Amino acid sequence: GLEPLAWSEDHRVSVSTARSIAVLEQLSDVHSGGQDMVIHRTAVPAPGAACMLKVGPKKEVAECKEKFASSMDPTVSQTFMLDRVFNPEGKSLTPMRGFKYSSWSPLGCDANGRCLLAALTMDNRLTIHANLNRLQWVQLVDLTELYGERLLENSYRLCKADTPCGELGDFPEFQRRHSMQAPVRMEWSGICTTQQVKHNNECRDVGSVLLAVLFENGNIAVWQFQLPFLGKESITSCNTIESGISSPSVLSWWEYEHNNRKMSGLIVGSAYGPVKIIPVNLKAVKGYFTLRQPVVLWQEMDQLPVHSIKCIPLYHPYQKCSCSLVVAARGPYVFWCLLLISKAGLNVHNSHVTGLHSLPIVSMTADKQNGTVYTCSSDGKVRQLIPIFTDVALKFEHQLIKLSEVFGCVRTHGIAVSPCGAYLAVITTEGMANGLHPVNKNYQVQFVTLKTFEEAAAQLLESSVQNLFRQVDLTDLVRWKILKDKHVPQFLQEALDKKIESCGSTYFWRFKLFLLRILYQSMQKTPSEVTWRPSHEDAKILISDSPGMGSTEDDQEEGTSKQASKQSLGDTGKGVDIDDAAEDSLHQSSDTGGREPMVEKLLEIQAQIEAVEMHLTREHMKRVLGEVYLHTWITENTSIPTRGVCDFLMSDDGYDDRTARVLIGHILKKMNKQTFPEHCSLCKEILPFTDRKQAVCSNGHIWLRCFLTYQSCQSLVYRRCLLHDSIARHPTPEDPEWIKRLLQGPCTFCDSPVF
Repeated sequence: GLEPLAWSEDHRVSVSTARSIAVLEQLSDVHSGGQDMVIHRTAVPAPGAACMLKVGPKKEVAECKEKFASSMDPTVSQTFMLDRVFNPEGKSLTPMRGFKYSSWSPLGCDANGRCLLAALTMDNRLTIHANLNRLQWVQLVDLTELYGERLLENSYRLCKADTPCGELGDFPEFQRRHSMQAPVRMEWSGICTTQQVKHNNECRDVGSVLLAVLFENGNIAVWQFQLPFLGKESITSCNTIESGISSPSVLSWWEYEHNNRKMSGLIVGSAYGPVKIIPVNLKAVKGYFTLRQPVVLWQEMDQLPVHSIKCIPLYHPYQKCSCSLVVAARGPYVFWCLLLISKAGLNVHNSHVTGLHSLPIVSMTADKQNGTVYTCSSDGKVRQLIPIFTDVALKFEHQLIKLSEVFGCVRTHGIAVSPCGAYLAVITTEGMANGLHPVNKNYQVQFVTLKTFEEAAAQLLESSVQNLFRQVDLTDLVRWKILKDKHVPQFLQEALDKKIESCGSTYFWRFKLFLLRILYQSMQKTPSEVTWRPSHEDAKILISDSPGMGSTEDDQEEGTSKQASKQSLGDTGKGVDIDDAAEDSLHQSSDTGGREPMVEKLLEIQAQIEAVEMHLTREHMKRVLGEVYLHTWITENTSIPTRGVCDFLMSDDGYDDRTARVLIGHILKKMNKQTFPEHCSLCKEILPFTDRKQAVCSNGHIWLRCFLTYQSCQSLVYRRCLLHDSIARHPTPEDPEWIKRLLQGPCTFCDSPVF
């Protein structure tokens, strides 16, 4: 496809290929001591059967195809035979297999609160996929099929007032029916709020997201989905807009906020050159307004095709208001347009940036946090464009990023920047060697760092997001630096301690826990062999300690230490508790001179980790108790071990939190001396609340505790957080809404979603 790379807000890179969409998920793994970037790879396979657009009854379509293929008029027969929209199955031609474009939704759209993936195949099939069970992608809906059914119901007219369409046997009508449902591009809007009326006439706010689909004839279908998107039943509406653009090539959402009023529209680019904003009337969408008429950003039909469009929200330092920067790749140039609303109305400033590339731009991406734009051409040159505001409009400072200095001579096919601007993903193949092209092309996705460790740490400390999971690209740079230097830099430690003292936000406590865990991993001894590789030692060696073999005590001690070392490496790879890893690490140091200081250092870090985890647990317990107090009546069993949580919070004499004491006092007064204990489902004994991680009854049955509600998970299936930090139970139909809302939360230690 034209834009084979896309990077989602939840740090997944989609790569469109001929067989599938490869999805590379970046993880900031706290259980691994390796310095390399950790990537979890999954794939969305391409459909096996070709997509046939619905243009009429099957028998009539087959007769028309045979008629057009055998037509004596070469303008009809050759046009029909060579157009792959009419002939996706190929026959004598190469099959149209693979994906040409993919687009990620905003964060919070699927059932797990993550991003949905919209995928467009080469044969015009548009589908939406979700990664619900961590390892497998599931197709939720086929929008091409649904849109074809809608057109068939309306007799291939946009509205019933339109003139009746012609006969399918007419070749222009056959072309029209295909072009009005052959997608070119699709883009997601931001999450917006709609109002839903209940049966008792009460209104409640419901989250929704829009997906705009641009077709070959210039029409745009705007699908509205209710969140979380579960499938066909979550589709609210579908409206079709006529853009009036001939030969459309690209699409992007324009979303602008001015004085707490949100405006939206669709930016459409043409293969002939023009660019304009189309108004979108968002019915029943709270707080949204639209343009009264289309706004032309570039009018000239200069035959420079618009390849890519990005819209970046910025703040104008001179005008003291928000503005929108629209950038579009047109041939080797970058067209930019600055839009801002003043008392005089909508102001539009536009121009072109020239002299960037000698070849056409093949891919463009933008860092929406600071407005930096990156462009690349096929010769391996990447340009970084930094917008600088002036009194009137703006100008760009640009510099060249020479990939040849990093990868050698390469050709580039696509780029994408990470959500926080820390990495640039680049698709490369081998370039020319000694004036000759390579015999075979090996496509690779390369990752280039765009920020230093100091810049990443400063951005994490001053973050307005306050969520570690949404800043994985930044935390990965910090992780690499600590593993490399085996210590946390002093400036970062001091700045973090100041933040904790000044505001006390749990985000900074989670950041501190992340640093301590990475520091702990950096202190571990690196394994001498690969942990996953099977051992080739003979099993009989393990019983060589028998008295008849005559082995010495030294040999026995050495064999024991080897086994303990292997066991500890296997456990650490599975993400076991810090306590077990600390005990195993005592056997890992072979240097007797430096053993004691290293052991003391590990124990000290372990104690700090436990203290931070306990602080985060107590803070979340206070939140759970607050929800219990607000949503329960007197003597009502909440199914949450309220009395146990209260006793656990007050069991430590050193913990003196006035807020917690007041809250617990109110709850105990409301409970009226009732305890509502949990019972073991196997033996009906009481489950005491003595540990935040597990519950053990008097008969020794052990149940893991949900870290979100502190209920015991007495079932065979439960959920785990992305980094295997904690477990959580599944919501049940009997749960009230406030417990279901608690169960939707992220991990309290690492902010990761729960699967």
